[in-house]
Amino acid sequence: MMTTLFRIVLIAASVGTFAIVMQKIRNSKMRLEDAVFWVLLCVMFVVFAVFPAVADTLAALLGIYSTANFLFLFMIFILLMKTFTMSLHISELEKKIEELTQSLALSEYEHREENGPQTKGRGREEERTERT
Repeated sequence: MMTTLFRIVLIAASVGTFAIVMQKIRNSKMRLEDAVFWVLLCVMFVVFAVFPAVADTLAALLGIYSTANFLFLFMIFILLMKTFTMSLHISELEKKIEELTQSLALSEYEHREENGPQTKGRGREEERTERT
């Protein structure tokens, strides 16, 4: 059973998170795919707060004695899954960055080979030795 205070805190935190997500979307600081996750999470917690029987039933089905413990465990699980998917996405981006860096380095090398050595981009020490 959830206390009234816990239900109010859950709703307030969900509404606050929803407001922050909407602001980030308006400012184009969050991708829509990420925003959908957070909005659905907020809606789910509001449902749990407004209809505590849903959370009570799920807790009982999983053998968890306290509904609050179920909600905390549920939050931890959801955030771990989000962290895992973000980790996969970061790994993909790092691989793409590495490939782009290698491609750019090869392009610059080929460009220098085609045009021959030039003074632009070389150090000051090399330019001084050429003048003397």
